[in-house]
Amino acid sequence: MIEYLENKEIIARRIARIFKAGDVVNLGIGLPTLVANYLPEGVTVVLQSENGMLGLGPAPVPGQGDKDLTNAGAAPVTILPGGCFFDSATSFGIIRGGHVDYTALGVLEVDQEGNLANYKIPGKMVPGMGGAMDLVAGSRIVIAATTHFEKSGAAKLKRRCGLPLTAAHEVDLVVTDVGYFEVMGGAFRLLEWFAPYTPEWIRERTDADIEVMSGCRRSDIE
Repeated sequence: MIEYLENKEIIARRIARIFKAGDVVNLGIGLPTLVANYLPEGVTVVLQSENGMLGLGPAPVPGQGDKDLTNAGAAPVTILPGGCFFDSATSFGIIRGGHVDYTALGVLEVDQEGNLANYKIPGKMVPGMGGAMDLVAGSRIVIAATTHFEKSGAAKLKRRCGLPLTAAHEVDLVVTDVGYFEVMGGAFRLLEWFAPYTPEWIRERTDADIEVMSGCRRSDIE
């Protein structure tokens, strides 16, 4: 019997392989920020933060962060040589102007129509959706980064989102800790799976339409 074990690192490592040198990338609060630590050697991307920075580097060593240098989620960051700072109006001009190639953001739910819910659970206080609405509408490619299952055991990949939507029909790719999916044609198309899970295991435990593509393979990320 295959036992599910949450693994955020494998999600970050697989997303990091999607980018090519020169891409402008926004990494959302939480899990997506880990991606910066796993960019392949020789692949230099321009990381953008919606609170007004271009050229972010890896997360600082714990205890060595600068309290005045944080991302939009108030987490400490580093800035690479050549990085720059600007106001929020300029930052959202970059986003809304279509200059961000990829945005990777965490989700509460994502469905097979590309709908995304990531900011609100009814009955709970929330500060708002932040820049997510602009990022998913303005970025060229939207990546949903999430563990495959909720704490209740239900899959976060849905036929239809039940929570309030952040955006409709905007998600292109989904990376969970069991597989890598493309959202197309009203289904999740499985492109890769992560051992020890299998395509059959994933389909049985996900209440959504999962299409296993002809070129689907086991990922070489371990």
